Amino acid sequence: MNSVLNLNAADAPGASAVPMQLVCPAGSLPALKAAVDHGADCVYLGLRDATNARNFAGLNFDEAAIAGGVRYAHERGTRVFMALNTYPQASNPQPWRTALDKAADLGVDAVILADPGLMQYAAARYPALRLHLSVQGSATNYEAINFYRQHFGVVRAVLPRVLSLAQVEQVIGKTLVEIEVFGFGSLCVMVEGRCALSSYVTGESPNTHGVCSPPKAVRWQETPRGLESRLNGVLIDRYAAGENAGYPTLCKGRFDVGDDENYYAIEEPTSLNTLELLPQLLKMGVRAIKIEGRQRSPAYVAQVTQVWREAIDACTGNPHRYAPKAAWMASLDQVAEGQQHTLGAYHRPWK
Repeated sequence: MNSVLNLNAADAPGASAVPMQLVCPAGSLPALKAAVDHGADCVYLGLRDATNARNFAGLNFDEAAIAGGVRYAHERGTRVFMALNTYPQASNPQPWRTALDKAADLGVDAVILADPGLMQYAAARYPALRLHLSVQGSATNYEAINFYRQHFGVVRAVLPRVLSLAQVEQVIGKTLVEIEVFGFGSLCVMVEGRCALSSYVTGESPNTHGVCSPPKAVRWQETPRGLESRLNGVLIDRYAAGENAGYPTLCKGRFDVGDDENYYAIEEPTSLNTLELLPQLLKMGVRAIKIEGRQRSPAYVAQVTQVWREAIDACTGNPHRYAPKAAWMASLDQVAEGQQHTLGAYHRPWK
């Protein structure tokens, strides 16, 4: 029997007293509605500018769409979080403050922040507004998380995807801040808030411009050797006929290493999938599961949300007999990056 099945979630005060929440991505109003309609407890979104870490053309919300989305979600009992999780430019911090003012005016349930200066602004001006520490804040220990609680009243922290399960449990045991962890979605090299790869090649990064590998720097070209993807002129990958092509981020490119090897030198394209870890996460008191993918379609959001809703309900209802259904795994693998999944750092087989 898998050890997962022997866990007793009823022993976890947080799990039994407060239900685990499912937090789903909304890159557009249709995606928000798909998440709400398929069982999300919370959705997260951003404005159409550099104040959030998914600043891609065609994504995100204007004020009218946020107002409509908040109304649609609240009428159905779903909370709305706004991500303001990039770092204000030293020369012009006002757009971030204006965005936070809009969030408060539009009635979102929480703002997801990374910058301490913006947290100070929010705490002083809107003391009743919930503050969540973004994964971009890169807080990997309870001392850092408690610092944000003590100074700014942060009530939830999203943990970076670099911690093992034991480390997640250690953090939860030493903080009153709610802990949210990633459950499903594309992985990066897991240095949230500290990655400079995109900036190195294009001059723009998710930390300050809200975009990794900006589309304006992306080029595709059919060549006699195959389909090539380039980022600001740098060859990222070359695909054989019929091979699925991924979005050209530097961390997931295939490069020549040595004289005769070409492979994913930094990281393979893959998605995190923690369905099998749900009993452990529930038992240790994880407050919320986050689904990655604001850049993905409403169909993706609907499909992933439905699977995770069923899984969380099944695990909460009977953790002793919980096991991921084959149909759930197959459904998630259909939309996983590279159509493969991993437990990432939670198990750290490579440590």
